[in-house]
Amino acid sequence: MKIISALLLASLSIQSVVLAENWPNWRGPSQDGSSGETGLLAKFSTSEGVKWAADLPGIAASVPVIWGDNIFITAPIAAEKKLVGLCYDKKTGAEKWRVTISEGAEVQWDDKSNLASPSAATDGDRVYFLFANAVAAACDFSGKIVWKRDFKETHGAFATQWTYGSSPTIDSGKLYIQVLQRNEAFTFQGKFEKGTPGKDLSSYILAIDPATGKDLWKHIRPTLANTESLEAFSSPVFTTYKGQRLMLISGGDTLTIHDAVTGKEFSRVATWNPPGDGYNKFFRLVPSPVAGDGIAIVCAPKNSPVFAIPLDAKGETQPLWQTEPKGVTSDVPTPAFYKGKFYVLDGGKKALHCVEPKTGKVVWSGELGGKTKFESSPTVADDKVYCINFWGEVYVAKANTDKFELLSVNEMGNGSKPNGNADSVRASISVSDSSLFIRTQDKLYRVGK
Repeated sequence: MKIISALLLASLSIQSVVLAENWPNWRGPSQDGSSGETGLLAKFSTSEGVKWAADLPGIAASVPVIWGDNIFITAPIAAEKKLVGLCYDKKTGAEKWRVTISEGAEVQWDDKSNLASPSAATDGDRVYFLFANAVAAACDFSGKIVWKRDFKETHGAFATQWTYGSSPTIDSGKLYIQVLQRNEAFTFQGKFEKGTPGKDLSSYILAIDPATGKDLWKHIRPTLANTESLEAFSSPVFTTYKGQRLMLISGGDTLTIHDAVTGKEFSRVATWNPPGDGYNKFFRLVPSPVAGDGIAIVCAPKNSPVFAIPLDAKGETQPLWQTEPKGVTSDVPTPAFYKGKFYVLDGGKKALHCVEPKTGKVVWSGELGGKTKFESSPTVADDKVYCINFWGEVYVAKANTDKFELLSVNEMGNGSKPNGNADSVRASISVSDSSLFIRTQDKLYRVGK
């Protein structure tokens, strides 16, 4: 009996390791903000349910990216003028290594964010770091730099007014970098040069060989947008539909669907920023698209509607549906998809909405509450929606249900009350191994049973 019990225990232990899901990029294993992990806590605090807490050298909006026992994260070190990639041990929280990717210049260009905003990405062989100053590097899992590039030399500095924040993505054997930018160089706040004079500053998607860092192809993405509306801080999102791998790109007043392998554009939404009636305004776009149930949705900026398009649409198309003006909307957080429903977080109104993909019908809406905004994106797992605000308060609502139910509010911040500046918590929550990985102002927490 002792032998049988030992074998059973070993088998269960092996299964738990095998079934632990990675979080390999900003939006997780399915690139939709969801995870199949279960057994997650709904109630916790800095002293309750914490398996470990690790000190971070700097705050940033980049999320913990997880593969096996490794957690990868980016951070600025302002005092040393460095941008670093870090690796932590998932079991203990110990720092395994840190590598300097860029140094010698300011790590912050505006009062809302810093140059370490893009999240890392990993394919299990290497981890890829990208920073807003257009410097990128690939490291092996021991922290050795495999290749390093400064995209300013080949493609020009990123020409976005606010600090570039698009995250790289690994998919279809390629590393993808999205640069949706103004089409001319300019000076920001009288001292920061954006874009590189003499370079082609068209918006583009770049596919890179992950092993060498060399360009595979560059897809130019034109739109009818103007000035600030050309800028987007969204990231590429990938999904499979009817056997084909698709790439979704939001920005420039439109959503486009592409062949992930070649970058060829299949379809786009007719602009949501038409001329006339005072609606043609110049607004950057922040939320990434999300796909589910054969539908892709995108949130237009500044309290504009959410628009939907079928994944098999061809050419320029009108939206399948759109939400009512001043109804379901999101200016910054990217929606999530989980068990047949979209979850849209309105960070300004502090409201969460559950929406049907095919029709746009609102299943339920609920007020999260609190005194400060949400600019991180919701994470959904174990029939729970996790949302973290500027202060580091984690709101947990029930998912996969027909009515709104707020389960808990959990204080994980450092006690300060930042309100939209660079000290505000903007990193979304990652999930792996039945645990939540929460980045606050100065800590990385693993929360689990």
